[in-house]
Amino acid sequence: MTRTIVVTGASAGIGRRVALRFLDAGWSVALIARRGDVLDGIVAGRDRALALPCDVSDAGAVDAAFAAAAARFGRIDALFNNAGISRPAGLIDEIPLADWTDTVAVNLTGMFLCARAAFRQMRAQDPQGGRIINNGSVSAQAPRPGSVCYTATKHAVTGLTKTLALDGRPFSIACGQIDIGNARTELSERIGRGVPQADGSIRAEPMMDAGEVAEAVLSMASLPLSSNVLSMTFMATNMPLVGRG
Repeated sequence: MTRTIVVTGASAGIGRRVALRFLDAGWSVALIARRGDVLDGIVAGRDRALALPCDVSDAGAVDAAFAAAAARFGRIDALFNNAGISRPAGLIDEIPLADWTDTVAVNLTGMFLCARAAFRQMRAQDPQGGRIINNGSVSAQAPRPGSVCYTATKHAVTGLTKTLALDGRPFSIACGQIDIGNARTELSERIGRGVPQADGSIRAEPMMDAGEVAEAVLSMASLPLSSNVLSMTFMATNMPLVGRG
């Protein structure tokens, strides 16, 4: 039986690479992002792909998107809860309140809403169960300078992951988190050019290909529901995460 995954933030970057990798592996894939025209271009000619334009911070839109995915494919076996945003770096007293509320709305509330919709479907379907994989980012472990909004939400995602892993046990719903560091995408090119370090310097950092991240997500999703990767740190080997600061 063909398995189905929902991928959020699927129009670009890691989300797009993950969606395409799962399609290549024979999964059915529901792609969620705000840019419907971009999603349409990705799914064109792919029978097992479904474009679902959606703002993940909109509860009604999220519920409708997941219902559409379940109606099209019959069930939802996995969610890659990936959609996220970041705002310009700054000290906390320099950051507009709107930057905080926008980041929380997408990175935390959006994660909650998508996990809630997936959990609801996985709990109700027959056979019961599924897997939720949250994209935490290495910022869930160690902050970059001036990243209070992004880092706070990613630390909160870890709490979401652990609670879902606990609450999902009776329903064969596994939940894990992948903390990704320095994957090369159109959104992260600046890291390879130079970013602020904890010592005040600006240095370029080693990068890895986003396709390698997609392989890691596929590996997590392909496990039997009797086993779970609760937490994976997936990073460019030489990036300065270990020993940061």
